[in-house]
Amino acid sequence: MTDNIFQKDEIKKYMQTLKQYVPIVDKVHGAHHPEFHEVRALFNNLTDQSEKTGSDHPELTDTFSKLREVTQNYTVPGDVCESYAAVYTMLAEIDKAYSA
Repeated sequence: MTDNIFQKDEIKKYMQTLKQYVPIVDKVHGAHHPEFHEVRALFNNLTDQSEKTGSDHPELTDTFSKLREVTQNYTVPGDVCESYAAVYTMLAEIDKAYSA
């Protein structure tokens, strides 16, 4: 890899959107989906690590593993809004790009 995965245009766009959506989704759905509190914490860890590292491929394997576990492989609950679903979709895409 020649550049940081989080600097790639599509991933960068996802990260910007996620930074807006994740806190709102947590506030709206956290009471009925307490697992989203952990999703938010893991996302915050992911952003912190990607911003701190100077490497081409920050070590986020454990974070993505925990995200897959908490979200049941990014399975969207049936009683949530489109923003919640979008968060899981974007996280799954970033996970896929990271693992590639």
